[in-house]
Amino acid sequence: MILYNSASRKKEEFITAEPGRCKMYTCGPTVYHYAHIGNLRSYLMEDVLERYLNYTGCTVERVMNITDVGHLASDADTGEDKMLLGAKRENKSVMDIARFYTDAFFADAEKLNIKKPDTVVPATSCIADFIELIQTLLDKGYAYEAGGNIYFDTAKLDKYYVFNDFNEGDLAVGVRDGVGADANKRSQTDFVLWFTKSKFDDQELKWESPWGVGYPGWHIECSSIALKHLGPTLDIHCGGIDNAFPHHTNEIAQSEACTGNAWCRFWFHVHHLNTDAGKMSKSKGKTLTVSVLEEEGYDPIVYRFFCLQSHYRKAMLFSYENLNNARTAFDKLIARIAAVVRQKEEGGLDEQAFAKYKSLFCEALDNDLNTSLALTALYDVLKADISAHTKYALIEDFDRVLGLSLLDHAAASEEASGQKAAGASLSEEAILAAIAERAKAKKEKDYARADAIRNELAEKGVVLIDGPAGTTYQVK
Repeated sequence: MILYNSASRKKEEFITAEPGRCKMYTCGPTVYHYAHIGNLRSYLMEDVLERYLNYTGCTVERVMNITDVGHLASDADTGEDKMLLGAKRENKSVMDIARFYTDAFFADAEKLNIKKPDTVVPATSCIADFIELIQTLLDKGYAYEAGGNIYFDTAKLDKYYVFNDFNEGDLAVGVRDGVGADANKRSQTDFVLWFTKSKFDDQELKWESPWGVGYPGWHIECSSIALKHLGPTLDIHCGGIDNAFPHHTNEIAQSEACTGNAWCRFWFHVHHLNTDAGKMSKSKGKTLTVSVLEEEGYDPIVYRFFCLQSHYRKAMLFSYENLNNARTAFDKLIARIAAVVRQKEEGGLDEQAFAKYKSLFCEALDNDLNTSLALTALYDVLKADISAHTKYALIEDFDRVLGLSLLDHAAASEEASGQKAAGASLSEEAILAAIAERAKAKKEKDYARADAIRNELAEKGVVLIDGPAGTTYQVK
């Protein structure tokens, strides 16, 4: 498999340290609000990567953190903590906020068929580990104490910038997001490992440490959790492209300073989901979430399909028009698959054809996880002159990676068609009789019976519409 490595800025063959095993780390959500669909695009593409590695016989051990403390609003060393902002907004404790939005995140992930990582670690459960790692960095001379806080000393590194080359002017305060003035720093690129009571006195969560009562900086949690659960080296680290600097840059700095060795060979970064107003974020108006899509009548899997139509290293433009186009394409795809399902017993398994189309599918994903070409391979199967049985087997096989629940959607489509046929088979006289019986039940305040009649008709594809002039109906 060839993957683009953000660290080398080129495509490379993806080879794990231990054949047949992949140690993967994923930056998790900051659980102060619902995840917007731009955030979820990253997790969705990471899910496809994990599924494909497993599909090819490589066992993936995946670890993800939950940031429930210490993530600053500007990703700098100044500003308000996002968790604290969430608590103030909803008049709840930080931990109540964290629990609620952690559950909400995984509920949204489940709707998108995103597999939950094997190991999920809340930052607040690892404070002792963070303190131990910080102490190691102090002992090795990579950190210093100033103004009551502990800072990482980037001057001790041979190279700090890993993913991009920055000009000094880019680091001017106010020029770049994430750069803030801090008189305690020896260098503007230094970053906080531990905040003490000298800052953020209204911070709800604080812990005892050798340097005073305080709480950890954001970056230390990922290094500590990855080192603890996956060992001193990673095969691949995943995250959104906006985390490359400063977050992932700082992770590399502190992890390699601690171990003395190269920490992670491959970096997998998913690019932004944009709107006409620019990069999607929680700070720009109404947060566009999975629930909002559902309220607008979209199956969340349509959004997954929408994302798979584009390459993970390309910025995507979200609009409802684009999503509608994806929904139309998905519905047509499901209709074609439903036709295959109806004939799936016809013909035997053509092993040669199966191998041919599976090879095309793998060829697409081996080329830097090209999900768009993988979908093309699926369409090639549907139009191929091969047995329905072989097509069915290939659809089932490909969906282990695509995660679109194709056969489930096809079955639901068939059921809906059956209900529509049943509704169409009811005579107008029968439908009107049922409406009259329901009206009588409502007049007699037998609402259970009235609801039962509505539901019975709905199951047959007949939708009742109550209005000022009475009840009418539509056959769906």
